Amino acid sequence: MELKLYDTLSREKRVFAPIDPANVRMYVCGPTVYDYAHIGNARPVIVFDVLFRLLRHIYGADKVTYVRNITDVDDKINARAARDYPGIPLNDAIRKVTEQTAAQFQSDVTALGCLQPTHQPRATEFVLPQHAHKSDMVSLIKKLIDRGHAYTAAGEVLFDTTSMPDYGALSGRKLEEQQAGARVAVDAHKKHPSDFVLWKQSSADEPGWESPWGRGRPGWHIECSAMSAAYLGEEFDIHGGGLDLIFPHHENEIAQSRCAHGTSTMANYWMHNGFLQVEGEKMSKSLCNFITIQDVLKDWPGEVARFNMLKTHYRQPIDWTVKSLNESVNALDRWYEFAGDADPSDPTRTFLEALADDLNTPQAISEIHRLTHSSRAGVMRAGQRIGSRPRPGELRACANFLGLLTLTGSEWRSKAVQDTSVDVEVVQKLIAARSAARKSKNYAESDRIRDELTAMGVAIKDAKDAKTGEMTTTWEVAR
Repeated sequence: MELKLYDTLSREKRVFAPIDPANVRMYVCGPTVYDYAHIGNARPVIVFDVLFRLLRHIYGADKVTYVRNITDVDDKINARAARDYPGIPLNDAIRKVTEQTAAQFQSDVTALGCLQPTHQPRATEFVLPQHAHKSDMVSLIKKLIDRGHAYTAAGEVLFDTTSMPDYGALSGRKLEEQQAGARVAVDAHKKHPSDFVLWKQSSADEPGWESPWGRGRPGWHIECSAMSAAYLGEEFDIHGGGLDLIFPHHENEIAQSRCAHGTSTMANYWMHNGFLQVEGEKMSKSLCNFITIQDVLKDWPGEVARFNMLKTHYRQPIDWTVKSLNESVNALDRWYEFAGDADPSDPTRTFLEALADDLNTPQAISEIHRLTHSSRAGVMRAGQRIGSRPRPGELRACANFLGLLTLTGSEWRSKAVQDTSVDVEVVQKLIAARSAARKSKNYAESDRIRDELTAMGVAIKDAKDAKTGEMTTTWEVAR
């Protein structure tokens, strides 16, 4: 199977050719643990989890290394720690914030059905040389200074962007177009306005490490250069993240890594997922539409959130709406109904080919819908089928590949109902009473029970059984 991925750097979809098929390597920028992750943060986690699954399928589970870092040193973390724990030393407060937030992130992404990456390094573990044969930030900065790509000024170490002829290739920004403007006075110590910080000084009450340039802490960008090199080497296959990271973060990662190692590339494929909106608007606290993963999981099963994310191609913008979430619940209900409790067999070729075409999850989901509809047709035309009925195991296998349909049908129903506090036994009794009322032609009572179910948040659907011709009623939670 030929895998094609869109590469942001070359601006084209290319056939994926790993540097070493026996050791396929991928790095994805993880969270900065100063606050609970929002639903936009969940998108790259889910997208690259699907890619991780696909790479493992193609090359073997033991031949793919996936690194997703945790940034636990950042000025936003310092500010949050000082605000939340003013009565204790800052370093202790920082640890409280990062431990709590990182633990919540792990819980969130597990609930979203994501596999654990191979490695999840913390930035603070890679500031100083302490790992045998592994990269670290201070050593990388030394290399950049020695090679003439960095300089010290005003107590900082800065990367000299003019020392790299093709700086800006990923984002398409040219140095001559980046004017200092109002920042000239603030950044007067910089050789060029686009030069960025590799190391900065720390005050006595700020976190810091002793270095050749005094006690300080690293800039944001150097972290990922050190951690990716530590686990994946100086050059690796795939680097991923959100569109918002292209500039300056990924652009600066490329500059640091290539100039420190003397290589022509950092990663062979750069992949970026699109932005997320909420009900047609940019998510922001000022608009009161800022939604954390925790907020979503309070109202919806993680599988619903995951499915809702995968319905849109990863490179396209996504509009996160309640209507779309309801549609996702309904689709999963149908899938669980027709897959039953069948064991997964193998994904269909059509399904895998869709994923191999730059992670076309909408097309892959269309294939699962096709299997579902074919299964329904097979049931309704029992004894008069045209063609063969797809095995329920195929449907479950395709869904499982996306991290979906991981429960039994009864577990799914229980979980979906539990999340909305609907009493299943009461609902079933009311539906039985309504059916009895309909049989006795007591339509007023039948309508009254329907209204009662609606008020409970339950939607019912009547349909004739294909075999018996009798009216049957199914129900689902209306969200």
